[in-house]
Amino acid sequence: MTKYLKFLIMLLVVSVVLFGCDAFSKSTPLPEGDKISEIQGAEHISPLKNRPVYNVHGIVTAIRADGFYLQDPNPDDDPATSDGIFVYKGMVPGIKVGDEVLVNAVVEEFNAGGIGSTYLTITQLENPYIEVISNENDLPEPVILGEGGRIPPSQVIEDDANGSVSKSDVFDPENDGLDFFESLEGMRVQVNDAVAVSGTSKYKEIAVVGDNGTHAGVMTPRGGLVIQADDFNPERIILDDGMRQIPFVTTGDKADGPIVGVMDYTYGNYKLQATQSVSFSSVGLEPEGPVEPVGEGQIRIADYNILNMSSKDLDRAEYLADQIVNQMASPDIIGFQEIQDEDGSTSTQSLSADGTYQIIIDAILAAGGPEYGFVDIDPELNRDGGVPGGNIRVGFIYRLDRGISLVEGPEGDATTATEVLNMDGALALSLNPGRIDPTNAAFGDSRKPLVVTFDVNGEILYLINNHFNSKGGDSSLFGDEQPPVLESEIQRLLQAQVVHDFVAEMLAVDPEANIVVMGDLNDFQFSAPVQLLQRDILTNLVDTLPVEERYSYIYEGNSQILDQMLVSQNLFGKLVEYDILHLNSEFDYQNRFSDHDPVLAVFDLN
Repeated sequence: MTKYLKFLIMLLVVSVVLFGCDAFSKSTPLPEGDKISEIQGAEHISPLKNRPVYNVHGIVTAIRADGFYLQDPNPDDDPATSDGIFVYKGMVPGIKVGDEVLVNAVVEEFNAGGIGSTYLTITQLENPYIEVISNENDLPEPVILGEGGRIPPSQVIEDDANGSVSKSDVFDPENDGLDFFESLEGMRVQVNDAVAVSGTSKYKEIAVVGDNGTHAGVMTPRGGLVIQADDFNPERIILDDGMRQIPFVTTGDKADGPIVGVMDYTYGNYKLQATQSVSFSSVGLEPEGPVEPVGEGQIRIADYNILNMSSKDLDRAEYLADQIVNQMASPDIIGFQEIQDEDGSTSTQSLSADGTYQIIIDAILAAGGPEYGFVDIDPELNRDGGVPGGNIRVGFIYRLDRGISLVEGPEGDATTATEVLNMDGALALSLNPGRIDPTNAAFGDSRKPLVVTFDVNGEILYLINNHFNSKGGDSSLFGDEQPPVLESEIQRLLQAQVVHDFVAEMLAVDPEANIVVMGDLNDFQFSAPVQLLQRDILTNLVDTLPVEERYSYIYEGNSQILDQMLVSQNLFGKLVEYDILHLNSEFDYQNRFSDHDPVLAVFDLN
């Protein structure tokens, strides 16, 4: 029996050694194996994809619920090849940060979007056999992203590929942001003096730039980062909450210390997964305003996407009314986008939005503002896109105390097109209010433009309110398809053409007509659809602002224009002031009314 017990004990010791304890003493040479840098390669797809690798050596740097990050403590001297990698187990691994391990596994490229996705893949090791060599080792020093380390490219995302980046034979991490972050995939990184260029998103992400924005592109006066036609800011670093909680911040807030984590890629973006606690100090950014009241003979027109507003949103109506009265000085006319029917997203046969407008009008009165009227056309049931059941549309409210009224005329409906009329040389529209070519395929499953003729103390104004189709479905800026494929742009081009032609027809009758084309165009001022809409017959008022002020919306840290106001030449000559009032876009998703900022223009009609 004694010999048998000794045999069992010896067998147990051997088993422990083989399955995870210190299999090697400090003096035991490591077996030859595949290096992480060789697995990653200087490219987006591993040169060892689908192949087994053996004795991959590294230090465990971070642990997730489904695996761990591994980094070679003896890196190569090539900054183009990452020395870190993710090891996928499908469960919490039975190891600790600081463990030194050898891994036998298969190299795979994982796409979080699944088959057919245009996202990039992440190189990872799957079906691993893990052998622990030692414990409580120092972690590899993080690569500093910025001064004292590697400064990210600040203009070019990718300029070497035309199609799939994964199939490109050019890898340029020095100049291309896409390749720069790929060369750090899975590695420990550090951002110093980080400043938030977005509020915390609903996905619990914060976009930051390092070194207080010293090496960033055009910064806004309030701490954001503006896009331009040739610069979509590859220097942005998305801070994610995959392993640590992320605080609620406002644009411009500053990190209290270095941010340390591992470089990951999920759902179309490289992301820094923090491995240490993160905190920011507020810079005290407040909503802009209030604006000054208009002068004698002047009129203020505003445009505002109010984010799926329905008559159920009584608290939000109070919030909106406070902004309108106390920040926006009660504009004379406000064009709204994302007005829903009275019961909101409840799927009923309801189409009327009268109750939605009424709670806004009542809240404005309760906030000490003037009385407004509203103008609206109900859509067809579930034909205009947006939240299912919401029957979203565009519309206007206008002050009843400022000599503003609707020009008399037949009221349009959901499907009847407004026609441009030449009444003995005078411009008129067949319907008021009316829709512009609502059955045109360009507006399929999308909001239809609403045109209203207003009489403002004897001056005739034509206001066209738009909400073009969204950018949903486009490939991401950091996706595999470069340049990004903008599938949604096709429909916006068609929509822009219809509205442009309608305005051109109006101006052909009366070149001096006062026309405003406004709304959430879901595209940038330099984009092909907006340029088509504008051409040589309209002036985009955003172009009157300094470059650093051109934003009404922030997406993934990119401050950008979606909400715009274009005017005819005659009305442009009457412009007194144009402004984007930053009330929402810079703040975290829990502390704002909408994700869009309102735009306001003052005209002198004397």
